[in-house]
Amino acid sequence: MSRGSVTVRAARWSATHPWRAIGLWLILVAVAVGLSVMVPKQTTKDADTWVGQSGQAAELIQQAGLDGKPSETVLVTDPDGPLDKAEATTALAQLKQKLTAIDSVDTVGDPVWSENGKAALLPIELKGSADDAADNVEKLVAATADVQKDNQSLSIQQTGAASLDAGIWKQVGNDLAKAEKLSLPITFALMLLVFGALIAAGIPVLLAFSAVGAALGFYAPLSYLFPDGGSVANVVLLIGMAVGVDYSLFYLKREREERRRGHSTVDAVEIAAATSGHSVVVSGLAVIVSMAGLYVAQDPVFSSMATATIVVVAVAVLGSLTVLPALLAKLGHRVDRPRVPLIWRLNRRIGPGGISRRLVAPVLRFPKIALLLSAVAVVALAVPALGMKTDPGGLNTLPGTIPEVKTMQQLQANFPSEGMAYDVVAKADGKAPVEALTALQQSAVATQQFVVPPGQAVRTSGDTAVLTLVSVLPDTSEDAKAALDQLRDTLVPAAFDKVPGATWAVGGETASGVDYGANQRDKLPYVIAFVLGLTLLMMLFTFRSPAIAIVTTLLNLASVAVCFGALSLVFQHTWAEGLLDFTSPGFVISWIPLFLFVILIGLSMDYHVFVLGRIREAVQDGLAPAEAVRRGITESAGVVTSAAAVMVSVFALFATLGMIEMKQMGVGLAVAVLVDATLVRIVMLPAILVLLGRKAWWPNKLAKAGAGERPERELISV
Repeated sequence: MSRGSVTVRAARWSATHPWRAIGLWLILVAVAVGLSVMVPKQTTKDADTWVGQSGQAAELIQQAGLDGKPSETVLVTDPDGPLDKAEATTALAQLKQKLTAIDSVDTVGDPVWSENGKAALLPIELKGSADDAADNVEKLVAATADVQKDNQSLSIQQTGAASLDAGIWKQVGNDLAKAEKLSLPITFALMLLVFGALIAAGIPVLLAFSAVGAALGFYAPLSYLFPDGGSVANVVLLIGMAVGVDYSLFYLKREREERRRGHSTVDAVEIAAATSGHSVVVSGLAVIVSMAGLYVAQDPVFSSMATATIVVVAVAVLGSLTVLPALLAKLGHRVDRPRVPLIWRLNRRIGPGGISRRLVAPVLRFPKIALLLSAVAVVALAVPALGMKTDPGGLNTLPGTIPEVKTMQQLQANFPSEGMAYDVVAKADGKAPVEALTALQQSAVATQQFVVPPGQAVRTSGDTAVLTLVSVLPDTSEDAKAALDQLRDTLVPAAFDKVPGATWAVGGETASGVDYGANQRDKLPYVIAFVLGLTLLMMLFTFRSPAIAIVTTLLNLASVAVCFGALSLVFQHTWAEGLLDFTSPGFVISWIPLFLFVILIGLSMDYHVFVLGRIREAVQDGLAPAEAVRRGITESAGVVTSAAAVMVSVFALFATLGMIEMKQMGVGLAVAVLVDATLVRIVMLPAILVLLGRKAWWPNKLAKAGAGERPERELISV
């Protein structure tokens, strides 16, 4: 990388105009925060996630105007035993009076008593659409809470689609607040161990946190194009803290290293910009390219995650190339103040690469054995992935700490007809096929896997009719999937076999989950091909070496395989339930593997580019392949280890959150990065490069081995 490169020019300007650079960064963050306050973030609508046969059913129902009104339910039980009917009747009357007075409520039905005598429910229909219900449900929840206060001996709880969604969003918010509260001090403590000085430790954390805040603000207007599917804030914090700290760490470590060699602060900043700064750009582009693969899935939830991650990575890269050089230039040697005496002396005693030099020595001496043993270890960790099961999840995978989830479970236990519904929608030439649906109802109930909810079983509008059946089976069970298959493959086709011109589709909540998971599995090969193809080309362009590009791709896949193996081990069995505080669902949430594949490919490139850059510098200086690998690993190991420690700590923190999706993301990423930064990058990569020798860099023209280090080191592209 020449001294006239973009990264060097940006660093030079920032270093010579530090207050301007710092001021512009503060303005950027302030504008972003203003956007987050002024522009309301948009979220996905139900229709955005319609796929497969269930999506066709939902569209047909909507077109016929048979989708019905949004509803909520209040469940009344007695925690101490059977329900006192007189006491419950009084509470239900109070509820009906309060709820009827709310403008968004259309009708409040009569109480329904359970056959077991343990519960009563009050059905509520709301005005408008499901989106309107989401906006108004808090008023109903508040009214229910008021009646609960007046009837302490009873349990009076509300649940339904809108209140359940509100409870989930509240849990996500609590999880995010917990992650924010803990990630900052943990990351700062790690940086303090790395640098031994308060200011140097604080700079990466401060820049990463400002990048996260700015990214959330810039995403707000973008959400009108890519609405939030519910996980944007968590993903931005997860990825933003990891890459934000890493990019600053790469840059800051190199600048301090060059100052120790005798360069002035400005010169050290320029050298850091030409080497580590360029690595940051390549790493950031690699993450962005990988995340762009999520657009291939054509899924609104993935598109929102991809957009938000691309924004936070771009902001983190921008900060490391502009405001960071300004801060370093302004602080100069004061960046190493105030020192923490014990940690500072320990770091000085160990020296740069002191530990890694001992670790990599046997790898360089016995590369074949090291590669064989490490490959066996990776395969052993990845083997469980062959038995990985995926499922879209459902009510039973949501945290039991969400009150609305617990209430829904109690509701379904006391009222089987309130379980997960299957909607069979059909059209025929001339008139609605009511007789066929009535026959289907009888045959479905006869299987004892379905019941008919109270009210009119078959609803009609023009030439369209809808039959609603309720499953008596848990929505995530294999029996429930088998019942859906029986409905779609046997019962419904038989009912419409002799109806001329009939078209039909089976939808509902369980059917939607199954179709959504199948759609993601179908898209996975295209996403894999897109991400691997682009990252391979990117590495080929960056290093001008086919061997390096192929080795990078294979090592990245090894890290992904380890991630999937860890997910299978932890979440399909019960041995980690107590440790991570969850109930094993016996499967991995269906969208997690695809998302983690994309994330890991990007994050693996994060420090892989940095390590290869240092090795290539040594090769360009004329060192023999083994010595170049030794020096490159030694000089980069401290940064890589520190960066990996930050990532693992942030990801492990997410494994402690309530939502099982966040737990699975945290466990998978933490294990993969830990193995990737140790076994893969410190053992497998050096062993492969030593075995390949100078062929690894073909067709680059390299200095002759043994030429020694050049008097003036050329600043090269990495």
